[in-house]
Amino acid sequence: MPALGADMDEGTLNEWLVKPGDTVTRGQVVAVVETTKAAVEVECWHDGTVGDLLVPVGQTVQVGTPLATLLEAGESADTAQAPPVITRPTSIEPPAVVEPAPGEAKSAPTAGPKPGGAHRRWISPAARRLAASLGVDVDAVTGTGPQGAVVISDVEHAAAHIETAAEAPPPQPTSLPKADATPATSLSPRELAARRGAAMRSSIAAAMSRSKREIPHYYLADEVLMDPALDWLAGRNAERTITERVLPAVLQIKAVAVAAQRFGEFNGFWRDDGFEPVGKAHVGVAISLRGGGLVAPAIHDAADKNLDELMSGLTDLVARARAGSLRSSEMSDPTITITNLGDQGVDTVFGVIYPPQVALVGFGKPAPRVRAVDGGIRIATTVQATLAADHRASDGHRGALFLAAVNELLQQPELLEK
Repeated sequence: MPALGADMDEGTLNEWLVKPGDTVTRGQVVAVVETTKAAVEVECWHDGTVGDLLVPVGQTVQVGTPLATLLEAGESADTAQAPPVITRPTSIEPPAVVEPAPGEAKSAPTAGPKPGGAHRRWISPAARRLAASLGVDVDAVTGTGPQGAVVISDVEHAAAHIETAAEAPPPQPTSLPKADATPATSLSPRELAARRGAAMRSSIAAAMSRSKREIPHYYLADEVLMDPALDWLAGRNAERTITERVLPAVLQIKAVAVAAQRFGEFNGFWRDDGFEPVGKAHVGVAISLRGGGLVAPAIHDAADKNLDELMSGLTDLVARARAGSLRSSEMSDPTITITNLGDQGVDTVFGVIYPPQVALVGFGKPAPRVRAVDGGIRIATTVQATLAADHRASDGHRGALFLAAVNELLQQPELLEK
């Protein structure tokens, strides 16, 4: 079970997309794991052949628990030793499972893709839990989210339709006594949403408490003149359709990525009492979720992408994050994170570093302010850029140079085009 962020201690295996004997390649999606924030596609880290599936669908296990065995070329299942599976009780509700009646044999855990080779439909974790609690068959629900994802409103609509069509509640499985029904059935949608929100806040609280407890933060701020970037971007966007236009936030992502590669002590991880630099800048973008909470998945190789690629990647990432359909590499790979609260009217944001990262950059609201420009005083559009950095990996002098580099890059937006 991969660690899909500092706030994850365990996950529930929702689906296997491979079966024993399948050949897999590095980066191939092999399973879907549900966390408190999203249903995440787990990617394979090596080429090989699937040996045994060690964790059945619906089981919740701790981070670090082996999910399957992977055989190298020439290796057989007889020579490969399967590691032990570690589990523990969890408050996360697994997908609804109908137990066989007494005396009936249990069927083997589902493994492999669905018949016909069709790709699975995305179902957000919150929608899945709500459907289980209300007795709604998610396979019969039409998804209205991105890429046809089933979201909470879809489940609520389906539940309302069921209640209208029949006054009687959905029948309980005959093999389960009524007393075994989950207590969530007595909760209203608002109460269920509150429960989900509480679980996510608990995860975030644990991660952020660890960050402030273990990481010696220092903070710096710089006022960035945005007129050159905004004027250049307005001219560029004027020649494009609405769907092809680039947001100012994309310039900020590119500037931070380029600066992070120049100043490597801000781009990497602090692990085992030492800093591990990363050559590429995988920029995590803080995304607020509609049900509350946030995630910060990565845009990979952000410094090497042009602005159009970054804009497309950001749009796709936001849509999938809010639909609860992210990949494991997007959750575990961010080397530095950006949080932008300008659209919320905040002038300045001082963020908390997301461990094991060592830096976080914040951007506030672009606004007209009185500023000295070219020897005169005028009204200019500026934004407050901040840096929260880990004093174990860097110091204030290098942090100031890093922020100055971000500022300088935003003054020359044409350099960020490619």
